[in-house]
Amino acid sequence: MKLSDFDFPLPEELIATRPARPRSSARLLVAEGDTLRDLVVRDLAGLLGPGDRLVLNNTRVIPARLFGTRTRGEAVARVEVTLLEPAATGGWRALAKPLRKVKEGEVIAFSDDLSARVAEKGETDLRLEFNQTGEAFDAALATAGAMPLPPYIAAKRAADEQDKDDYQTVFARHTGAVAAPTASLHFDADLLAALRAKGVQFTEVTLHVGAGTFLPVKVEDVTTHRMHAEWGQVTPQAAAEINATREAGGRVIPVGTTALRLIESAARSGRVEPWEGPTDIFIYPGFAFHVTDALMTNFHLPRSTLLMLVAALMGKGRMDRVYEHAIHNGYRFFSYGDASLLIPTR
Repeated sequence: MKLSDFDFPLPEELIATRPARPRSSARLLVAEGDTLRDLVVRDLAGLLGPGDRLVLNNTRVIPARLFGTRTRGEAVARVEVTLLEPAATGGWRALAKPLRKVKEGEVIAFSDDLSARVAEKGETDLRLEFNQTGEAFDAALATAGAMPLPPYIAAKRAADEQDKDDYQTVFARHTGAVAAPTASLHFDADLLAALRAKGVQFTEVTLHVGAGTFLPVKVEDVTTHRMHAEWGQVTPQAAAEINATREAGGRVIPVGTTALRLIESAARSGRVEPWEGPTDIFIYPGFAFHVTDALMTNFHLPRSTLLMLVAALMGKGRMDRVYEHAIHNGYRFFSYGDASLLIPTR
C-alpha cells in the first residue's frame, strides 16, 4: 500500500477559507454503497431517525497561536508561538518561530497579563511555563491568542475574531484541542433540535485534537507510518450508550474522524470499554471496524492519514469515486469545507 495511491489533484479554488453560513447550509455528499446523492447538511434530519446514535467530539479548541516578544538587554525580538499540548512535566509543549531567538530561562511576553518562561528548549520545540494557571490562564489566553487555523488556511489569510466562533463547535465543552473536530462545525442549534425531534440519540466523547493531525505522511509504505498520539476519554456512560445502540440493532455514526478513532480505540475487544488516555490508532485499508456503522466527515487532504481512514471504511475504489464526484461538482474541501456522509455496504 503506497502513499502515492492516496494522492489526487485538487483545484486550489476548492479549498475553503471561510465556512458556510448558517453552518448547516454546507453541502452534504451522501455515499451509501455505490450510490451518491448531493444534499445539504440540514437534510441530515431526513436521513437519520430512531435507533441511530451520533457520536460527537466535545473538545474545545484553545486560541493556541500567540505573538510575543523576548527582551535581551536592549535587543527585542518578536516570537510567534503555537501551543501543542500540555506537557507531562507541567506547562505546555509549543512551537516557536524563530526558535533560534529564544533561550532556556528567558521570558516571552504576550500581553500585560500573559507571559511564559522557556523551561526547556529542544531541537524542534519548547516547553513553556506560563505565569497564569486555571481560569486565569484561560481568560488571558482568550484575549491574547488567535485560533490555530490549519496551514492551508493560514497560508491564505490570518486568523481573526470571527474564527473564534467559526472554528469552535456549538457543543464544545472540554478545553484542550489545538485543532477543531471539523465535521462537527456543521452542526447548529436548529439542526440538533431537528435530529432530536426525529428520535436520533447523541453520545459525547472527548478527543483533544493535536497539531499532529496536519503532519504529512513521509513514508512510501503507509503501513510503516507512526501516528501522533492524542488524549481522549470515553466515559462509562458513553460506552454504555454506544453498546446499547449496537445491541438494539441501531447505527453508531461518529461525527468526524476524531470521534471514530476514539471509539474504535476503546472497542478493540469488540465492545466499547471506558477509556481515558492517549491513542495513536492508525486506521488504513484492512482495518477491522468494531462499532462504526457510518461516518460524517469533511473532505481530506491528499496523501493524508484521514484519507486512508475513509478508504478503510468505504473501500478505496469507492472513495476514489466519491472524491472525483466532489471535485467535479465543486464541493469545498478541508476544515471549513463541505461534508460527506459515508455509509458502507456491510
